[in-house]
Formats: sequence, structure tokens, C-alpha cells
Amino acid sequence: MRRGSYRERAVIVRTYDFGEADRIVVFLTRTRGIVRGVAKGVRRANSRFGSRLQPFVELDVQFYKGRNLESVTEADAVTFFGRLIDDYPRYTAASTVLETAEKVSLGAESEGVYDRVLNALAELNETGVVTPVLDAFLLHIMSDVGWPPSLFDCAQCGAPGPHEVFHAGAGGALCERCRLPGSATPDPETLHLMWQYIHVGAPAAAGQSTARISEAHALTTAFVTFHLERRVQALSKFNEA
Repeated sequence: MRRGSYRERAVIVRTYDFGEADRIVVFLTRTRGIVRGVAKGVRRANSRFGSRLQPFVELDVQFYKGRNLESVTEADAVTFFGRLIDDYPRYTAASTVLETAEKVSLGAESEGVYDRVLNALAELNETGVVTPVLDAFLLHIMSDVGWPPSLFDCAQCGAPGPHEVFHAGAGGALCERCRLPGSATPDPETLHLMWQYIHVGAPAAAGQSTARISEAHALTTAFVTFHLERRVQALSKFNEA
């Protein structure tokens, strides 16, 4: 191994064409968080590993340290989540997972984010019920980075629930005394489902009505969008599908 080089397990978050034949790749790595590198010549037809630098593939990547960007000198496929490519709901959900992970990665322990992403991609690759997997990931990742929604007690005064008011900006469930303008009024069982997503995962949606799953998704979307302080573009595309 060359001096200044290192290997990492990684998934690709985004890519940009650079120059005539190179590509800038944004990786989420297992132990170093977000790493930006340049893969030289990968857009040429005879590139040794250009075809491996694709989304929804877990890679074993060799990096060489650079001043502004790392050099990507080798990439071997470890796991290929092939079903995410051809199914649009799965594709947009998986893209949401990667985009959200990039946005929160500076505020969380890297290995935990990476493992959460890999688990979500694997679940999305296998399941036909996409929304609960996506929402469980989003609620987990927000909790991981210090923004857990309050789904039982009042997020403002701590009054014990369950409550029938939810406000994303206030942190989740609210009692009637703390209700804010623009609050939603979901069924308390919807908030309980969201709590189960965090503590049980996507299987909590088994037996739930489509309406309840949809209501939980709308609240999850509002919560994530507010606390990330920006729209997750892939999530918008998932919601439009």
C-alpha cells in the first residue's frame, strides 16, 4: 500500500463528471464519513473499474490522500443492491436514504450512519413495501444525530401523552395547551406507529391501514424537512411517485 493511501468500505452518494474522462465521486464511508475523491479516466470505455463506481453498490475502495480531493485508485464491489435500479419507488427511496445520510453525516458517528444506510438499502432491495422501510430509516437517523421526535409526551412541556397534535418545528407531539398554529391533528395511533418504527423498525407496519402508513409518512417527511433545514430532493420525488 502506498504511503498516504487507505482502504474503506463505502457507498456512493453522488457523482459529477470532471474534465474529459474523470469523475468526482462523493462517498459515504464506514469510518471516515463523507469522502470526496476523483476517479481518473473512469469515463473511458477501457476504464478498469469505472463500471463499479455506481450507486447502490457497497464498495471496498482504495484512496490515495490528496490536497483537496482523494484519488480513487481501486474499487471492488462487495454487495450489489440490483433491485433498486429498475423499480422507481425503491430507487427514489434508496436515493433518499443516501441523500439524507450525506446531509446528517457531519453530525453523527460515522460507523453508525454507514451501518444504518447499508441496512436500509438491503431492506429496500428485498421488500415490496417501501414506505415503512424509508420512514423507519428517516426516524432512526434523525434520532441518531440528536433530533428524535417526541411521539408520546408533549415536546414543549413534557405533559404525558398520548396527544392528538403534532408540529414538526416544535419537535413532535404537543398537548392542547402547547398547540401551535399550523399543527397537524393525527390519530394518536399514527404517532404510536412512528414510535414503533424507531424501536421495532419497518415490520411495525404489518397489519396497519394504508391511511395510517400514509399519515405517518407525511408527518415523517415534515419532521425531516424542517430539521434538516432544506428539502431532500429525492424524498420529494418519492412523494410525487
